[in-house]
Amino acid sequence: MASINRYNAGLVNYSVNVGKMDIKAYMQNLGQQARSAGRQLGKTETGKKNQALLAIAQAIADSTVHLTAENQKDLQAGQQNGLDAAALDRLTLSPKTLQAMIEGLRQVAALPDPVGEITGLSFRPSGIQVGQMRMPLGVIGIIYESRPNVTVDAAALCLKSGNACILRGGSEAFHSNQAIAACILQGLTAVGLPEHAVQIVATPDRAAVGELISLSEYVDVIVPRGGKSLIARISQEATIPVIKHLDGICHVYIDDKADIAKALAIADNAKTHRYGVCNAMETLLVAEGIAGQVLPLLADIYHTKKVELRGCAKTCSLIPGCIRATEADWHSEYLAPILSIRIVEGIDDAIDHINRYGSAHTEAIVTEDYSLARRFLREVDSSSVMVNASTRFADGFEYGLGAEIGISTAKLHARGPVGLLGLTSLKYIVLGDGHIRH
Repeated sequence: MASINRYNAGLVNYSVNVGKMDIKAYMQNLGQQARSAGRQLGKTETGKKNQALLAIAQAIADSTVHLTAENQKDLQAGQQNGLDAAALDRLTLSPKTLQAMIEGLRQVAALPDPVGEITGLSFRPSGIQVGQMRMPLGVIGIIYESRPNVTVDAAALCLKSGNACILRGGSEAFHSNQAIAACILQGLTAVGLPEHAVQIVATPDRAAVGELISLSEYVDVIVPRGGKSLIARISQEATIPVIKHLDGICHVYIDDKADIAKALAIADNAKTHRYGVCNAMETLLVAEGIAGQVLPLLADIYHTKKVELRGCAKTCSLIPGCIRATEADWHSEYLAPILSIRIVEGIDDAIDHINRYGSAHTEAIVTEDYSLARRFLREVDSSSVMVNASTRFADGFEYGLGAEIGISTAKLHARGPVGLLGLTSLKYIVLGDGHIRH
């Protein structure tokens, strides 16, 4: 507990002087410390990184009472500030959430370490061997809202992949994040890793965000996690490469060769499992050859769960009470119990709709036709494309990445859920034995 007490004491001193602090100088200092720590972390052996992850997990397990008490401060402030039920749910460190944080750290410790992996080594005609080695990116800045458990996920993935990180959580989770930071510090120092390998910004001042996204001398990549307005701001203002996605307008297409039972289960789960997540289905596309069979059955399921349905003219003729969809609906990420439905002629029409209105996040087809499934996989341009599975599987944990630092809908440098591999890059290596070029 010595490290936690020392960290908390420092936080008290900081809060006393926060009004006098030069945010620019403070963030520059964090950047310098992160760069130095990153160089040390990049050459740290796997065993020591794993020991640190397990030590952090133990510190969290030993500090659940303190973490819960600090989280209560944030929850009380959130209620007073009018946060809605969904926001408060994301903010809550329940016993289940705390246990998931601990388990997540242990899972990341058990994952293979990508750093130093050599691939593609082959001989060239000159006699040299050429391959590629996987290396850390260096320093990662992560800006996120609400969920304090992201602090642990981000720290774990960055630590295991050999990257130092600067984490700036939302002001609504300030006390929770600082309490988690103390546990991380205890785990790092317990095994002799640099304490600045993971730094949590100790001010709720929004000016810190502007400074972080312009620390190009020290920070190699920025990862924003949060609402569309936050991500749009970061994308527009950052002077550092950004890994992000703006929208999660996910589609499920039910083909006329679909298995009805599979279609019902997938379309139900993709929409109603959780509403406020980026991999929830927002638009359902149904082939006209099967629409008369499947849509009335789905409508009963959605009505039971109080999902508002908005559809094209053909959909409205099949579903009593369905609201006529507008052009804006096809562009909407509702993050709510609202669903857009369109009846399409077939797979060509479905793919055209997805490529026009989709956000390149996650799309799924339900079909028993292998050839059509192959076409869908090949022609739909999204970061995750699925056959006969719910879009809710688009998640780092479900993909076997242990956890994810975010979802990327870009094509450079990472795409889809970003785990350990997405936090590394490749460099060419050449092995010779006195070879010279002629």
